[in-house]
Amino acid sequence: MKPRTKPAGPQTHAPEPLGVPTRRAAIKLLDAVLRRGESLEAALPAATRMVHGPDRGLAHAIAAETLRRLPDLDAAIDGATERALPDDAKARTALRIALVQALVLGTPPHAAISTVLPLVDGGPRKLVHGVFGTLMRANILLPEIPALPPLVEARWETAWGEAMVEAAAEAIAAPPPLDITLADPGSTEEWRVRLGGESLAPGHLRLVDHDPVPDMAGYTDGAWWVQDLAATIPARMLGRGDGVALDLCAAPGGKTMQLAAAGWQTVAIDSSQGRIKRLRENLFRTRLKAEVVRADVLLWSPEEPADAILIDAPCSATGIFRRHPDVLHRVRPSVVAELAELQTRILNRAADWVKPGGTMVFATCSLEPDEGERQLERFLVARRDFAVEPVDPASLPTGVAAAEGGYVRTLPTMLADKGRLDGFFAVKLRRT
Repeated sequence: MKPRTKPAGPQTHAPEPLGVPTRRAAIKLLDAVLRRGESLEAALPAATRMVHGPDRGLAHAIAAETLRRLPDLDAAIDGATERALPDDAKARTALRIALVQALVLGTPPHAAISTVLPLVDGGPRKLVHGVFGTLMRANILLPEIPALPPLVEARWETAWGEAMVEAAAEAIAAPPPLDITLADPGSTEEWRVRLGGESLAPGHLRLVDHDPVPDMAGYTDGAWWVQDLAATIPARMLGRGDGVALDLCAAPGGKTMQLAAAGWQTVAIDSSQGRIKRLRENLFRTRLKAEVVRADVLLWSPEEPADAILIDAPCSATGIFRRHPDVLHRVRPSVVAELAELQTRILNRAADWVKPGGTMVFATCSLEPDEGERQLERFLVARRDFAVEPVDPASLPTGVAAAEGGYVRTLPTMLADKGRLDGFFAVKLRRT
């Protein structure tokens, strides 16, 4: 008779070495961006589910810096291998994050490689270790100014010229300054004295050195909010008012708060529950009033026409590449075309909601002409009852002027000596 044995208990796995889960999360983030075309921020919750606190921030930093330096990292890897690794090979991804830690984030080389090698178990560990060691012994350095992805560089050079491409590369090399918008533009000088920095428009401050945002004076009290200077231009175009203003695709609420602070009876519409939550939190903190509606603007309509409409339309977001380098790798011409079609539908639908004599501002944080200049051309052909309204120069930040067509286009070439601007397109239209 065979001896009885105890039933097998639940299988347990040894915990991964310290630091490995964070690097695994970074690889998941890169996979989400480069293979599935997701934004880094959208991919963050799922990719970092197994890491918490500072480790989540480190995983995001590793992925973001890898995307910021991707062409240069790949050039270094290709220079140290006899045959080029496939773009989606695990070995290439592991080398990318090991190199960016050692060369950009200041991680000791032994820690950078030891936390990456477990991620290629069952794969070419010797290759990864050998290539990394070769590059470290060669004392390789990444270029001071990162290279843009070749397809992006070609597209932007065609649209804006070589100087813009050079400025974009310089812009992505350094962290952008912090711009804040004051709820009360009349207090600009008071807050400049308290927080330091420089004001480039009423109600604006630009800070280079600063404490963490939640710890800064005035934030908890709602005296100001973070908002890139270029992003303030669409609401500045509408100016002060006491009528009804619709803010379409409004969350997280920077422009909603601008309109409310300028006296408009503001109705903010957005379809995302999560983003609306942030919008409500921002309104609560700043004590500004706006009606918030969760709805799809392609299905929703107001009960009566509005005096003003601001459309911060869904777009490729290529204009904010300094803060979100993932857009350089996931936004392709097909994505731009799809978003431009969506913008056209929103723009033509919202145009019917403007009172005769009322105004509408259309804006995108994009550096793609199809989402700006060409979108405007198409709209003016389709809607003869609208015309471009000249922009009051006094409403624009220092160093920004309207183009000949009456719209405003910001580029990385602007304010180069003051920290530059995000890429934006904005135009004010009046229903004639």
